[in-house]
Amino acid sequence: MRKYHFLIAFAVFALDRLSKWVISHRLSLHDSIPVIPGFFRIVRAENPGAAFGLFADSPAAWKVGLLILFSLIALVIVSALLWKNSHRLTSTGIGLALILGGAVGNLWDRLVSKHVVDFLLFYIGRYQWPAFNVADSAIVVGAGLLVFEILFTKSPSQRSA
Repeated sequence: MRKYHFLIAFAVFALDRLSKWVISHRLSLHDSIPVIPGFFRIVRAENPGAAFGLFADSPAAWKVGLLILFSLIALVIVSALLWKNSHRLTSTGIGLALILGGAVGNLWDRLVSKHVVDFLLFYIGRYQWPAFNVADSAIVVGAGLLVFEILFTKSPSQRSA
């Protein structure tokens, strides 16, 4: 089953790279295309910070290095968990695979260009969610699967009772 988990992670990484490449080559920085007026648009933004723009405005020179270090630590932990728990195709394994693929996608951007390309922007009126990308989406969905598994799945001892 490990190959399926790592195939999911690779698919997320490939889709993330492809989508960011298309956006980077089709839109100038800060250009946008309305998809659903008043709710969703495709934009080209460069995020030098963490997820959803956290620390983006920080002038600290060590910021990118620290984000890369945290990403590498997360990759090691998620890879180890995935390797250990990949005997069956479960929501835990799929969640970890999504997180791994997304983390590699954003790490690639930070290593190559010191920023992450974001392009999905949801908003209502003047209120908007920070722009994000495929990698961010995969990480959030993967984390959601893990939380769901923790909160709503019975442990083996509860199933036998």
